[in-house]
Amino acid sequence: MSAAGYSASVESERQAALAAEHRRAAEEAEQASARYRLAATAEASVARRLVPLSAVGHHLLPDRAWPGTRSGAQVDLILVGPGGVFIVDTKAWREVTIAGGHIFRGQADVTDDLDNLADLAYGTEQVMAEVGLAPGEVHAVAVLAGQRGIKEMVGTVDVVGEHDILRYITERGTRLTGPQVDAVLGAALRHFPVLGAPAPVVAAVPEPVLAEQNIQPDLISEEEVREALLEGMLAAPIEEWMSFLHPDQAKVVRRTFSGPSRIRGAAGTGKTVVGLHRAAYLARQTTGRVLVTTFVKSLPAVQETLMRRMAPAVIDRIDFVNAHAFAFRLLRERGIPCRVDPKAANAAFDAAWRTAHELRAIDPNEQYWRDEIHHVIKGRAITRFEAYAELARQGRRRILRIEQRRAVWQLYVDYEQRLRDARIHDFSDVISMAAASLRAHPLDTYRSVIVDEAQDLSCETVRMLHSLVGDRDDGLTLIGDGRQTIYPGGFTLAEAGISLTGRGVVMTTNYRNTAEIVDFASHLVEDLELNDLEGRLDAAASVIRHGEPPRIHRAASRADHDAALVAHLKHVTSFIGTGLGDVAVLGLDHQSVAHAKRALDAAGIPSVDLDEYRGEPGAAVKIGTVKRGKGLEFKQVAVVAVPRAILADALPDDAGALERHEFARRELYVGMTRARDGLWVGVLP
Repeated sequence: MSAAGYSASVESERQAALAAEHRRAAEEAEQASARYRLAATAEASVARRLVPLSAVGHHLLPDRAWPGTRSGAQVDLILVGPGGVFIVDTKAWREVTIAGGHIFRGQADVTDDLDNLADLAYGTEQVMAEVGLAPGEVHAVAVLAGQRGIKEMVGTVDVVGEHDILRYITERGTRLTGPQVDAVLGAALRHFPVLGAPAPVVAAVPEPVLAEQNIQPDLISEEEVREALLEGMLAAPIEEWMSFLHPDQAKVVRRTFSGPSRIRGAAGTGKTVVGLHRAAYLARQTTGRVLVTTFVKSLPAVQETLMRRMAPAVIDRIDFVNAHAFAFRLLRERGIPCRVDPKAANAAFDAAWRTAHELRAIDPNEQYWRDEIHHVIKGRAITRFEAYAELARQGRRRILRIEQRRAVWQLYVDYEQRLRDARIHDFSDVISMAAASLRAHPLDTYRSVIVDEAQDLSCETVRMLHSLVGDRDDGLTLIGDGRQTIYPGGFTLAEAGISLTGRGVVMTTNYRNTAEIVDFASHLVEDLELNDLEGRLDAAASVIRHGEPPRIHRAASRADHDAALVAHLKHVTSFIGTGLGDVAVLGLDHQSVAHAKRALDAAGIPSVDLDEYRGEPGAAVKIGTVKRGKGLEFKQVAVVAVPRAILADALPDDAGALERHEFARRELYVGMTRARDGLWVGVLP
C-alpha cells in the first residue's frame, strides 16, 4: 500500500474510533439526562407537596449548595419552620425494602448511600447549636419518590414516602417560636449558600437549545393538605426548652468525652435539661441503649414522658428507671433471691439500737446512727472494720474516735445478723448485691448511662452504674450539684474509682429562677460546709431574670398558715393567671404534705400527688415532698410548714443537731429553687 493509501486508512480508523467514542459519550449523556430528569421531577414533586407549609411559618430553601464542597454538589431542599430543620434528599428509587436498620434497592444494600446525608445533618447540628437549637431538632430525611406508607429510620436518617412527607413534618407540631425560627433560618441561609450556575457544556457541537420544562407532578388534594396542616396546628406546642437551648447548653449536649464526664452547676442552670437532650443525642448517634437514672423514685416517669414528646423517634432506645428499681430488676432477671421488707428491717435496727448504750450516750438520736450505717458504711459496701476505721466520713460533722467507731461497727454487725436471721434485706443490700452480680457477670446492654442528681446516690450505687459502661467514650455522664446534697454520707469520685480529669463541664448561668428567688434561697446554704463529688464547689451561677421577691408568711398558728396558703394559691391562679398545673406545693416531710393536701381539698383546689405525677399536663396543683420535687421545676412554688428554727441565724451547738440543721436547710434550698417565677414560704412557730 502506498504511503498516501496508508495515511487514509489510518485516518479512517481514527474517525471510526472517534465516532464510536462520540456515540458512547452520547449514550452516557442521554442516560445522565434521564437520571437528572427523573430526579428533577421527583424533587419538584416533593417540593410541591411541601409548599402549603409556607402558609404556617415554614421556609423552603430548594437547591442549596452542599456546605464545604466545591464540586457543585447540592442539597435538594432545606425546610426551616416551627417543626425544626429538615434536610431533604429525594430518592427516585424503586423496589425499596427496609429491614434490620438497612435499606435495599432490589437486592443491593444502599445503606451507605445515606451516609453523606447523615454526616450533613451532624455538621448542621453543630452550626445550629451556635444559635441554641437542640440537636434533636435537625432531621435528615430521605424521601422516596412516589412511595406512600413508609416511615422508617436507617441509622440517623428518617426514610419517608413522598405521600407521607407532609404529615411527617406537620405531626411535630410547634416546637420553635417565631423569633426562634428566624434565628435558625438565618443560620441555615449562611450554612447552605445559594447554588452557583451550572458548569457550561463543552462539546464540539453547537450549544443545545433546551425546550421548556414541563414538570407536572401528581396533584395533591385540598383535603390532604387541609388535614395535614390542621393536625400540625392542633399538635400541642412543646416547651421551649425541649427544642431551643442557650448555645452553651446546646454545645454541651453534643460534646464528646473520652471517658466518664460530669455536668455540674448550681440549681436552675439547666443540668437536667441538658442531660435529657444528651440522652436523645447519644441514642441517635450510637447503636446501643441509653440508661437515664437517678435516686428519686418518681422522676424517671416524668422524664420518660418529656422524652416521648421531645424525641419520639428514639424513645424506644432509652430506659428511664431509678437506681434501686434498676438493681431490683437486675436481681430478678438473674434469679438472685432478694426479699426487701422495710418494716422488718426497721424492727431489726430498733432491736440492735436498744443494746447500743455507748452510742446512745454520744447522741440519743437514733436517726443519726441509722444514717451512719446506711449511708456511710453500707453506702460504700464496707465489710471490714479496718476500712471503716480509716474512713474520712466526708460530710459528717461529728468526729468519732476509734473506740466510738468500734461501737458503731458492733451496731452494724448486730443489725446485719438480725437481717440474716429474718432472711430479709434492706435497700442498701439491693444495690450491693446488684453491684456484686455485675462485677461477676458484666452486663453489655447499655452504651451510655446518664445519672441525674448524682450527689444523692451512694458510692456503691455510682460504682454499680459505672460498671455498666466502664471508661468508654461518652459512657458515663454524672449530673449534679453539691449544694443540693440532702443525704449524709457524702463521698468523692475517687472513692468510687472514677477519674474525670479534663472531662467536667460547669454550667454558669441560671436560666430558671429569678434573681430574687436565688438570693433568698442561697442565703440558706452560703455559710454551710458543703461537699461535692469532686471535693470542691463552683462559684454561684449568674442570674439573668428578675421578678417579684419571695413572699414569706410567718404564721401565728396552723390555721393561719393554711388560710394564707389557700389565699396565695388563689391569687397566683386567678390574679396572676398561672395555671393550676404550673403550681407546686412542697413540704419537708410527709406529715406537712398531708396537712396541706387537706387544706387544698377543703378549699376545692384540685391537686395531684408527685408520687403519681407522670409529666402529663393537667389542671391540678402538684403536691409532694421536696425530695419528690427534685429535678422538676414549676412556675410557682409554695413551700409549706417550714419550722422557724430552720430559718434562724443561731446554730445548734451539738454536732449531730448541727448536721441535721444543715441538711434541712439544703433541702429547703432545693424546694425553693424549684420555683421559676414566684415563691411563697409558710413558716410555723
